[in-house]
Amino acid sequence: MICLVLHASLACLIVVVAGCSKNNEQSFQGWIEANLIFISPDEYGRIETQPVREGDRVEARTLLFTLDDDLQRAEVAEREATLKNAQQAHDRASTLMKTAAGTQKAFDETEAALRSAQARLNSSQTKLTRRKAFSPAAGTVQQIYFRVGELVPAGRPVVAILPPGNMKVRFFVSEAILPTIALDDTINIQCDGCPSGLTARISFIARTAEFTPPVIYSLEERNKLVFMIEALPEKPESLRVGQPVTVTLAPRGQEQAKQEQEQPNPKREQPEPKRGQPKRGQAK
Repeated sequence: MICLVLHASLACLIVVVAGCSKNNEQSFQGWIEANLIFISPDEYGRIETQPVREGDRVEARTLLFTLDDDLQRAEVAEREATLKNAQQAHDRASTLMKTAAGTQKAFDETEAALRSAQARLNSSQTKLTRRKAFSPAAGTVQQIYFRVGELVPAGRPVVAILPPGNMKVRFFVSEAILPTIALDDTINIQCDGCPSGLTARISFIARTAEFTPPVIYSLEERNKLVFMIEALPEKPESLRVGQPVTVTLAPRGQEQAKQEQEQPNPKREQPEPKRGQPKRGQAK
């Protein structure tokens, strides 16, 4: 009899605890990550001008920095002289062809040399143009790695740009929570000093698991198995890179209701005709 009472009490206790866990929102600790755009020169050079500072907001095609272009200008001048000589040789060969004093082979050679000189000039002009670096997208200057007067190697970043759409929330969930999360689900974000009501959309769910800390596979350690989740915030301007946040999963019912509100209202149903009145489309 005592055993029956004890089993019944345990069953009631489990039901109560399960009900409490359903009412409590599960929260996860995460932080703000960002995919920066690094602007670097194609060739080495010394920075001459840099009209932007860290924290400045820039638009697309805004000038970020310029490099010294003395060597590039000299190369362009040399290519222009070569092109001019090739053009004169081509004109002379063309004149000789018209008077039957020249050969087709000489004309073809001058024409090939003219095309090659034009191509080299175009390449040199492109190198000269790229001594000026522009922002590829609108965003904020997140970091500057080289200043005016410093020598920059080819391919080394000089400025890092952070577009608002490149910010994301990163957090980890356990193996048991993973089946309840799907792409495009809405999550709630809370952080110190942030406005209320911040949300984000889940954009990435890791296919491989991680251990914290690394341990061997075993049934006892499965509770340490976590999966990385990333979400795109709907108001990235309210967040900062590296900021710790608390993530809570929005209930599926609230998410569906929000999606229904965002969708346009369906056409209103036609009212039923009163008795004795014919329906629309029927003859009286």
